[in-house]
Parts: sequence; structure tokens; C-alpha cells
Amino acid sequence: MLKISSNFNESLNEDFNEIISRTEKIWKKSKKKSFLLTGCTGFFGYWLVRTFIDANKKYNLNIKLFILTRKKNNLINKLLKDKIINFIIGDIRNFSYPKNKIDYIIHGATTSALETFNKQNPLEKISIIVDGTKNILNFTKKKRCKKFLYISSGSVYGKDFKLNKRMSEVDVGSLNHLDTNLDLSVLGQSKKMAETLVSIYSKTNNISLSIARCFTFVGPLLPLDIHYAVGNFLKNKVSNKNIIINSTGESIRSFMYMTDLTVWLLSILFFGKNDDIYNVGSDKGVSIKKLAKMVNNLEKNNSKIKIKKITRINDKNSYIPSVSKSKKILNLKIKHNLKESLKKTYLNLVDNKSFYSL
Repeated sequence: MLKISSNFNESLNEDFNEIISRTEKIWKKSKKKSFLLTGCTGFFGYWLVRTFIDANKKYNLNIKLFILTRKKNNLINKLLKDKIINFIIGDIRNFSYPKNKIDYIIHGATTSALETFNKQNPLEKISIIVDGTKNILNFTKKKRCKKFLYISSGSVYGKDFKLNKRMSEVDVGSLNHLDTNLDLSVLGQSKKMAETLVSIYSKTNNISLSIARCFTFVGPLLPLDIHYAVGNFLKNKVSNKNIIINSTGESIRSFMYMTDLTVWLLSILFFGKNDDIYNVGSDKGVSIKKLAKMVNNLEKNNSKIKIKKITRINDKNSYIPSVSKSKKILNLKIKHNLKESLKKTYLNLVDNKSFYSL
């Protein structure tokens, strides 16, 4: 449970100044525009919403921000109070359409990561992602929005078992609908079906839509209470506990810092081609074992690395995007390497222990 700290937002001023500076040309297109965000009340949402708030203040944009949420008691409402924010309370599958004009939509509504790892009913998960996407696309069509961005996931590829292979947008992937890890399989299949819906609406309704396939990320507000290795490692390190690897540690992952993610998503929203897909993430892979060492080297304390060699099928796998398309077509860059990203995230945890209840 996060405790609200008046200093937390201030601690990230440098990061958000960077984002605003790197996206300056975007804000020239945003004056007096209205944005609708779905699925943006947590980790991703904070970074996007805070960026809109800061840009609005700096450039006097007079924008409106509508946020669809299942409950008003959310992270955004607790941390970011601003006159541009308007909450729409409802379910993505059947919410009451606002009468306001909407110019841009960022659609990321899905089940939360915590719900995924708590094994939420897979049929409910499919319904939220697929039926929810169809409903928001109908809304987009009705409102004649300028642009729609769908936040998809690298999970549509599955996990490639060739270590260090990077997944490109044209790859079919290795997603297995009969995977023993049903929760992640359902997520990937549902996201893929939602992408199909986006493409269909783009082709048949003259709507400009782009897809961002997001991989794995690190930065302040990273969830620490679910089974993501990097979050668990950082939480244990700052708490002076042992860092536990629940595998051989040979699988390969990559991590993009949240300032880079925010810049990339906004760039795809405004400049991404219609009916096109862009991978979003770092293309620099790291083994889970090396990741644990990097986290442990952030500070000298009593933490040690403990490996529990739990035998799993296909324990050696990669989950790394190829981002050459995003870099070439949209001229996007990755500013922060993993070492720097981990350090920035760790220092934020140390400086805001009470906020994170550590």
C-alpha cells in the first residue's frame, strides 16, 4: 500500500522536465485538444498523466484529459490533482460515452498485473481486453477522433527460446494457446485479438490507429508486490534482504526506463503511421542472474544473491524486442541504459521509503 507523500512528485521533476523537452514538437499539436485515456491509473498512467499536466502548465495548452477508470480511488487521483483531469467511472466494456469532443485516445485498459498474477478468471480477462477494445473502438468511430493508440504487449509474441533473439513486428512469435502458464498465454492471445480489431476498424472505418507493443520497464512507481524479477530484486535490496532468483537465472530480459517509454508512446500517438505496429522497449538484453548482480551492486549492505534452481519447462528463454523500426521511422532514441535506470529507480525507492511502505 502506497502512502501519499507531498515530496514524491517533486522528486521526479528532473525526469518530467526531460520528457517535456524531448516531446516539444508534440505539444504544438495539442493546444485546446481533448484526450481520453483508458487503463492509465497505475504505473504507466502516472507517467503519462503527469506529462500532460506538466506540458499543459509549461505551454498553456488548455487541454482536457478524460480518464476512464473502474474506481475513483486510484493512484492518479491520490497523486495528481489538476483541473485538466476528468474521471469517467465505468467498465471499459459498457461505460457511458461522454458527450465531450475527444481528439486523441490512448487505450491501455486490461486486467492489472496484480490481477494477472493472482490468476483472475481467464474468461473475464479475455472479455475486458477484447470486448473492451471493441467498445472503445466504437466510441472512437462515433466521435471521429483524430488518432487512436492501442497499448498492446510483447506478450503477443510469446517467449522466444533462442537466447538473445530480438522479436520484430513482423514475427509471428511462439505464443502457445495451450501453454501451462495459462494466465500469460491468455493475456497474449487476448492482446493479439484486440490488435486484430484495431486493424479491422482502421481498414473499414477510416480511423487513424497505431499499436505500441510494450515490453518490460523500470522506473519510479514500478510495482514491487508482484512476481516481476526486477521489482522483487529492488524491493529486497532496499529492505536489506537477500535477492532471490527463483530459476536458473539464465533467461534474458530487457528493461526500458519510464522517461523513454513515455516519449515513445506519445511519439507513436502523434506520428505513428496508420494501421502500423511499433515495438516499445529496450533492445539490450540481460540475464536474470546478471540483473540480480547489477541490483546488488547498487549499494553495499547485507543483501546476498540466492539462487533457487526451480526446474521449469523452457526456463531458458528471451523476451527482447527489436526496435530498429521505431528508431528508423519515428527517429526515437533510448537515452537511459539499464545501469542508470536501475540506479535512478533504486534511489527513488531509498528517498521515498515511507511512500512505498518499505
